[in-house]
Amino acid sequence: EDTDSMAFDPRRWMWLEACEMIARAERLQRQFFVPAEASARPQWEPPVDVFADERRLVVVAALPGVRPEELEVAVGDGTLVVRGHRPLPPFARRAGLVRMETPYGRFERRLRLPAGPWLHAGSRLEDGLLVVELERM
Repeated sequence: EDTDSMAFDPRRWMWLEACEMIARAERLQRQFFVPAEASARPQWEPPVDVFADERRLVVVAALPGVRPEELEVAVGDGTLVVRGHRPLPPFARRAGLVRMETPYGRFERRLRLPAGPWLHAGSRLEDGLLVVELERM
């Protein structure tokens, strides 16, 4: 196969372009990322899963390392708000940072609820997951 046709292969070009975009994004993240441990503003949003039937809504948020006293759950005006703080582990304060993919600091997640009045039936932390149960009133 001749080398000129390989040089203009659109699949190869698209792959190289995608790799370069990822590298640029990583450079920007390293350039501007500063751990926001002391910030009062939310710095990240936890991922959530939502399960529903006719009478119940269950929201599950991934919050490993968050203690119950660092967590607030509120329901009002058709919105569920989960906010809190995940502190850096003690050993991380003494060590140099090599790579950080897990967010730390203040977080907040706001979810618009389906129509209807909802009662906050309870919340619990279970294996690093916050489980929030809502019941239709």
